[in-house]
Amino acid sequence: MDKPTDFNDLAQLAGPEAVKATVDKVLADVAAGAAAPAAVQTPASGWPDPILPGMVKAPEIPATIPPGWLGAMAGAVADSTQTPPALAVMVGLSVLAAVLQRRYEVAPFGDDYTEPLALWTLTALPSGARKSAVFSAMTAPLLRWEKREYDRGRAERGRVASARKVAEKRIERLLVDAGKAKDDHELERIRAEIQHEKDAMPAELRAPRLFTEDVTAERLQAMLAEYGERMALLSDEAGIFQIMAGIYNGGSANLDAFLKGHAGTAMRVDRAGREAHVDKPALTFGLAVQPGVLSEVAASRRFRDSGLLARFLFAMPCSNVGKRDVRRRVAIPDQVREDYEVALFRLLEDVPAVIGKPRVLPMTEPAFELWADFAQEIEDHQGEGGRYEAISDWTSKLPGAVARIAALLELAEVGRHAEEVSEITTRRAVELGRLLIPHAQAAFGLLGTDGVDADAGAIVKWIKAHDLAEFSRRECQKAMEGRFRNLERLTKALQRLEQQDVLRNYTRRNKGAPPTEACAVNPKLLST
Repeated sequence: MDKPTDFNDLAQLAGPEAVKATVDKVLADVAAGAAAPAAVQTPASGWPDPILPGMVKAPEIPATIPPGWLGAMAGAVADSTQTPPALAVMVGLSVLAAVLQRRYEVAPFGDDYTEPLALWTLTALPSGARKSAVFSAMTAPLLRWEKREYDRGRAERGRVASARKVAEKRIERLLVDAGKAKDDHELERIRAEIQHEKDAMPAELRAPRLFTEDVTAERLQAMLAEYGERMALLSDEAGIFQIMAGIYNGGSANLDAFLKGHAGTAMRVDRAGREAHVDKPALTFGLAVQPGVLSEVAASRRFRDSGLLARFLFAMPCSNVGKRDVRRRVAIPDQVREDYEVALFRLLEDVPAVIGKPRVLPMTEPAFELWADFAQEIEDHQGEGGRYEAISDWTSKLPGAVARIAALLELAEVGRHAEEVSEITTRRAVELGRLLIPHAQAAFGLLGTDGVDADAGAIVKWIKAHDLAEFSRRECQKAMEGRFRNLERLTKALQRLEQQDVLRNYTRRNKGAPPTEACAVNPKLLST
């Protein structure tokens, strides 16, 4: 029999007296001001899946976001290694930044506000996820370019090195002669010869370097001075965090060189035996680490307080470990690999040993409007109680990072002679920026640096322990008064749970008493 759809059908099943009693009850409740708690009665099918504190769902970052040859290589590497595309995409962006940083900048407003093209990416995947295979494939052209340039300049470097040694020997002999000078006139003549030898000595030539895998802060300062004020650190190991934490300096963290390398601010070092003067340093990171390493990173509060963690673009993809087909072997197509290398080599053409003033790429008007809308959207949710309050240090830097990515993608698409950043590449960059937000939320949740998330998690435990379908704020605060001594802290935690579809706020009408603020619990939470 079909379900009754009106009171007449119901009367035939239950009888008119039962129907009358039901109607009278509803009317009485309405007259007394008791509203049916619809939010509580909503079936589980009416709720989205809840996002539990510390378990933000991070969407897939597809290999189609980077254009052309870069996206094709990222997709092929991910397919060949059976790894999440996010890893190859993030490493690919860091490789692109290593090639283009310090040579170009982007100016969203078309004025003196510019963003350098240094980029920091960090992908978290467990051990055995084939991170090394991805890094090897994506960085191979950089190694081949460095080797080629090393071989090309071998003869010239040898000639310069010999000339410098001769000049140094002549200076040593002149210094000995200066100690034996008979009068001031002879001493002044020797000094003039020494100065002439120093001025005529050719500058030291070094084989070009684009990246390293392990470097101390002190050596990084020297490398930035030696290799055109730019350097990249591309690694699938987490040793750099130990270095930044001061493993070689008695636990004293030295972060200035790293922070300045991201911002592009001038760096001056004058210490005994070491000098480094760099006007516009550019440092790119491309890291892949195990998730547990992020928890260890959280132990250094200075990493968060200094803004170092806020500079990383995090990717927290789902690991394929345990879901791979061990019999499946798909090689990276030769044409895809060749196109990738050729494109990178073209971007590296005519790279001078000493890089001058970077070329500035403005945004087209449509590109700027798209970027500005995104930046405003982020800004509107950063304040107190906002969706991004807990990671506002990170989201504050996101629009700048998106502008950098847009310029990198434009140069990848158009080449070294690009004049401006188009709407098409800006749209790709904004799309990636949106995808990276939940990845950052997941990363900071794993870092344990989100106090609101911890409070929200405690509330979830309380809800599940007592199997609560709904509760009032007063009931929650009283049950957890040791944690929530003030209502503001509780409110922030409840807002977080509402944003993550764990709760819905509603006004509970109480018979004969003032209404109270209550929370309806997602039924799917209680079934997990």
